[in-house]
Amino acid sequence: MGTDAQHERPAGSPAAGVVHSLHERQQTLATVESLTGGLLAAAIVEIAGVSAVYRGGLVTYATELKARLADVPEDLLAERGPVDPDVAIALAEGGRRRCAADWGVATTGVAGPEPQDGRPVGLVYVAVAGPGGPVVRRLDLDGGRDHIRAAAVIEALRLLATRIHRAFPEPGPGPRPGLAAGVPPAGAGRR
Repeated sequence: MGTDAQHERPAGSPAAGVVHSLHERQQTLATVESLTGGLLAAAIVEIAGVSAVYRGGLVTYATELKARLADVPEDLLAERGPVDPDVAIALAEGGRRRCAADWGVATTGVAGPEPQDGRPVGLVYVAVAGPGGPVVRRLDLDGGRDHIRAAAVIEALRLLATRIHRAFPEPGPGPRPGLAAGVPPAGAGRR
C-alpha cells in the first residue's frame, strides 16, 4: 500500500486508509449513521483486517432512536431537529461511548428527494469524536439521493483520517486518551 507523503496516509480507498491507520495505532472505531443507513459501516467492513479495529455501529434513521440509542439529548433534537451540527457531534460521541471505541464517526443530513424540516436536500453534517475532542463538518452536496449518501460516506472517512493523523501523527501503539471515564477497554464488552 502506498502513502501520501504530505499527510503520511495510506493510498487507496478512504476506508482502507482509516482501517490501516487505526490498526497501526491499535485504536478502535464505532459508527453512527442516519442518512447513510449503514453505508459507512459497510464501506469499513469491506476492508480485510477490520475486525481488529471496528467495534460496531448504530443506524439511527428515526429521530427518536438518536436519543434512545446514541444518547443525543432529547431537548437538542426537539429544538433543532436531527440535521444539525451539534446533533452530529452528539451522535459521534454517543456511538463512541456506547461501543467503547477510541473514535466515533457519525452522519446526519438530508439525502432527498424532498427537503426535511426546512433543511435542503444535500445538507449533511459529518462528525468525529475522539482523542483531542469532537469536530464537525458541514457539507452542501449536489446530485441525487445515491450520490449524496455515497459522498457523505467518503467525506466522513476523510474527516476521520485527518483527525487520526492530527491526534497521532506517528503510527504505533500510544496512549489511549479520550475514552470516556468508566468505559471498559475495547473488547471487554459482552458478545
